[in-house]
Amino acid sequence: MKALEVLTKREFVSYFTTPVAWIFLMIFVSLSGLLTFYAGNFFERGQADLQSFFLFHPWLYVFLIPAVSMRMWAEERRSGTIEMLMTLPVSTAELVLGKFFAAWAFVGVALLLTTPVWVTVNYLGTPDNGVILMSYLASFLIAGTFLSVGSCLSACTKSQMIAFVLTMMACILLTFLGSDALIDAFSNVAAEKVMKLFQSFGFLIHFLSLTRGVLDVRDLIFFVSFSSVFLFATVIVLDHKKAV
Repeated sequence: MKALEVLTKREFVSYFTTPVAWIFLMIFVSLSGLLTFYAGNFFERGQADLQSFFLFHPWLYVFLIPAVSMRMWAEERRSGTIEMLMTLPVSTAELVLGKFFAAWAFVGVALLLTTPVWVTVNYLGTPDNGVILMSYLASFLIAGTFLSVGSCLSACTKSQMIAFVLTMMACILLTFLGSDALIDAFSNVAAEKVMKLFQSFGFLIHFLSLTRGVLDVRDLIFFVSFSSVFLFATVIVLDHKKAV
């Protein structure tokens, strides 16, 4: 655990030494506010809530999370520093978790920077802060799951750009699996049970369930399990590449 803590701190601090991190923070905070108050018709709706704020988060993550995850392993492999990492007296699993927790904490900082929006909606009205807090949890969980996917794909290539594109495509697919648009498009082709199965693997249905303020253990298990599978896959990929 001590080694994992040291690795996480080291990786977390390293994010703030690159311009990509600061660009990510500025873009995420700026777009979150702009989409909420303008594209989300916040004032026109006349409701003191942050529903429109959180509805845009999965789509922001689809493009922004790959920018964070692409350097997790691809850059290490390209620069050759991955060999040095593998010689450290820590397991591959600890290395994977250290990088993952650091990236997740970094995204958590981005979310914390959006709290002025929360303060604003409380100033303008009396929102259900329990629902808003649950929505922040949902946003944090879906970001972590996207990061686990990006971690695995970043470990598969030396190119950050390839890792970025693959992660973005995977995140778009996983998000669209649970969308109403996809269900409507294939409702006349596939059986209802098949569509429900696809929908259950979509991120949106679990994300939206949490943003309604309903703490369903099944949604938590989904995100944790999905992340665990891709982090385990990252360990397998790295061990395989180390062996060859």
